Amino acid sequence: MRHYDFVPPTSRPGPRHRPVFAAAALVGVCLTAAGCAGDGGPGPGAGAESATRPSSPSTSPSARPATPPASTGPSGGPSSAEPLPRGPLTGRTVVIDPGHNPGNRDHTREINSQVDIGTGRKECDTTGTATDAGYAEARFTLDVSRRLRTLLEEQGAEVVLTQDGDRAYGPCVDERARIGNKEKADAVVSIHADGSATGNRGFHVILPAAVNAGAAGTSKIVVPSRELGVRIAGNFVRVTGSAPSNYIGDGTGLDTRDDLGGLNLSTVPKVFIECGNMRDPKDAALLTSADWRQKAALGVAEGIGSYLKR
Repeated sequence: MRHYDFVPPTSRPGPRHRPVFAAAALVGVCLTAAGCAGDGGPGPGAGAESATRPSSPSTSPSARPATPPASTGPSGGPSSAEPLPRGPLTGRTVVIDPGHNPGNRDHTREINSQVDIGTGRKECDTTGTATDAGYAEARFTLDVSRRLRTLLEEQGAEVVLTQDGDRAYGPCVDERARIGNKEKADAVVSIHADGSATGNRGFHVILPAAVNAGAAGTSKIVVPSRELGVRIAGNFVRVTGSAPSNYIGDGTGLDTRDDLGGLNLSTVPKVFIECGNMRDPKDAALLTSADWRQKAALGVAEGIGSYLKR
């Protein structure tokens, strides 16, 4: 849903799950499917603090999927005992921020508490949106984030999730930013899905605006974050076949904002991606498809990889 902020704890899953397809070669950037060359592969197959400018309806999350036992990782969260393979992203750290939390609905007092985002104060987190049939954004973001983690780890990246269904609620948006900062991440991507009006379709990537207020100072990350966002947008088009948003970004698939704590407080390159509009039936059919979610994860992974290998 149009992001309005969030922040989770670092954690990593237990034993790694191999995807059912080989990760495709990373490609360059473009915003039209026809203009992107490369082996995208049709792997089986989208979020910001409350990134949606229009308010999105709350949703009732379903039960969180169980997280397998794991050892302690470098950031204090669970980590796979299996060593990471060596690959093109070896030595790189990526933080994935699954928007919202299925438990937020049961902790309204906590998530409604105000936190400082530099340019003002905002809610700690929100519940997120949902499809008309009740598929919660928080479920969607966790699923795509876990798929994305697997793809990046297979290329050797060290991946940290701000939350992995292992917290009762949150984390707050300021904490989500701190996690990426603490990890000195090479890239941070916050996964979301929008909650706009029927007929509004497509994805968009939210970029940080130049902000210098209070604890917020984005001058050093504006340019690299934009490059990260452009590469993710181009690869998302190519891999998923989805078009850039027809209601935000003037057809570019890019939207710059200064009202999101997760971006304002970041000191490392970071973007949000709203993978689609959960309130539109056609987009909802994609977002609820496991095959499409795998494609969404692959599109984001290839965008991140393209950025990190530049």
